[in-house]
Amino acid sequence: MDLAASVPDGLQLALATQYDAIVLDLMLPGADGLELLKQLRQRASPVPVLVLTARSALEDRVRGLDLGADDYLAKPFDFRELLARLRAITRRPLVPPQTLLTAADLELDPASHEVRRTGQRIDLTAKEFALLEYLLHKKGKLVTRGMILDHVWDMDYYGGSNLVEVYINYLRRKVDRDFEPKLIHTIRGSGYMLRESS
Repeated sequence: MDLAASVPDGLQLALATQYDAIVLDLMLPGADGLELLKQLRQRASPVPVLVLTARSALEDRVRGLDLGADDYLAKPFDFRELLARLRAITRRPLVPPQTLLTAADLELDPASHEVRRTGQRIDLTAKEFALLEYLLHKKGKLVTRGMILDHVWDMDYYGGSNLVEVYINYLRRKVDRDFEPKLIHTIRGSGYMLRESS
C-alpha cells in the first residue's frame, strides 16, 4: 500500500504502479482530488477508483462518477463498508483503454470525443455524439426509437416524441450528407441501423 499526499504525487504513483484499486480522498493539499481522477481517465488508466470524501451532496457524487470513479463513499463511514466496496470494485474486470469506433471512413474516439470522416473533423453536440456512439456500438443491428431514447436520453418511449427523428436528421446532415457511402439507414416501421452498405 502506498500513500500520496498531493495530486502530482498521486498521479505519478498511479501511472507508475499497477494497483488493484485506488482510494482517493478529494481534500488533497493544493488541488482537488477530482483533478487526479480526471487526469487518470484522460490517460486511459483502467484502475478502479473509490472516492472517499466528506462531500456527500448529490452533485458531488454525480460529478465524481461522471469523471470516472467506480464508487463513491461519504464520510463518516464504517471501515467494513469501505473494505466491502473495495472488494466489489476489484471483482469487476478492468476495462481496457477505449479504442476507436469505426464504420467505413468514419471514426469516433470515445476518449477524446472527436469524430472524423475521411480525416475531416466533424463537430457534434453532446447528444449527437452520444447517439452516434450508440449507433456505432450497435453497428449492423437494428435499433428502435425506444432503445435510443433509453440509452441516449434515459427516457421511456411512449410513442409520441419525434426527438429521435430530429437528432437522426442532425446526424445525417453532419455525418452523411457530404460523404459516401451513406451510413445511417432508416428501417421503415422499425427504427434505424448504422451500416456500411445500402
